[in-house]
Amino acid sequence: MRLSVEPRAEPSRLLWTATPLLALAFTMAIATALFAALGHNAGQSFMAFFVSPLTSLNGLTELGVKGAPLLMIAAGLAIAFRAGVSNIGAEGQLIMGAVAGGGVALACWDLSGPWILPLMMLAGIAGGMAWAAIPAFLRVRFAVSEILTSLMLTYVASLFLNLLVYGPWRDPEGMNFPQSRLFNDDETLGILVDGTRLHTGTAIALGLTLVAWFVMTRTLTGFRIRTVGASPAAARYAGFGTDRTIWLTLLASGGLAGLAGLIEVAGPIGQIIPEITPGYGFTAIIVAFLGRLHPLGIIPAALVVALSYIGGENAQVLVGLPKAVTGVVQGLLLFVLLASDFLVRYRLKLVRPAGAAA
Repeated sequence: MRLSVEPRAEPSRLLWTATPLLALAFTMAIATALFAALGHNAGQSFMAFFVSPLTSLNGLTELGVKGAPLLMIAAGLAIAFRAGVSNIGAEGQLIMGAVAGGGVALACWDLSGPWILPLMMLAGIAGGMAWAAIPAFLRVRFAVSEILTSLMLTYVASLFLNLLVYGPWRDPEGMNFPQSRLFNDDETLGILVDGTRLHTGTAIALGLTLVAWFVMTRTLTGFRIRTVGASPAAARYAGFGTDRTIWLTLLASGGLAGLAGLIEVAGPIGQIIPEITPGYGFTAIIVAFLGRLHPLGIIPAALVVALSYIGGENAQVLVGLPKAVTGVVQGLLLFVLLASDFLVRYRLKLVRPAGAAA
């Protein structure tokens, strides 16, 4: 007997739509079993990880804080993925956006004015776009895979950030800690809800996601992007430039990731430190696919994945779960989602070898 994989003639649209919810439910069940296997009370761990963060104003607003960068980055990645461009290096583009925007903040540290924060945002977008332009150029000019180049550039960006924070950007009054000066009031984002960390960057992320939805569904540019991704040959026949789409989508996703990085350092962090991101650029890939590469679907997906960050921290404090459990749950979610998608598209079948007795 051997296992055969056959494509389904007509995959169920209902199952395809419901797969993210099924994947979430399976992930929660598997994660709860994992908590028990680690020697923790399964019920208490489940409540601490998945429910407790939703029972307080602080927990709900933290969803917005954690979800904002995921939302912004995932919206950009979804645009690229819909065009068949695999930008895996959003983490590096986020870091370079934070470096560029944070550099403006440090250069204007003793200045004030309402113009500083917009200038920082433009610099953040430019930083992310510049970093994404490298894999775009290599893909268009030399046909080099953007998967490898964008991923490798992530580590270059991380090392460059460390070089700055441990070197020329180290706070001279910071007790030798690897961190920059704190940004002044004109260089930080405003708070939306008093007593919480929910900042205006969350509203910006939501607004940009809606803009991405409009562009992808209501404009000729969005139609071109979707056509190039769905059928490159048809796109060439229609006169849609593939190279132009590669540039456009990589720059768009890089710019959004760079702005997300700037919002992190100008929002909850308030300065430049070596650990700007807990891996938002990579986790946003999960968000993009969980939201079915649709800007509106990405909004609830970002909140769900943000819950995993907050739940992990909560469970670490309340029931002593290890910090790494956050990454495990996120990995489980992606694995179950991809496995579910596979089963929707393909049928598994046991096949008897030729000549075997019936």
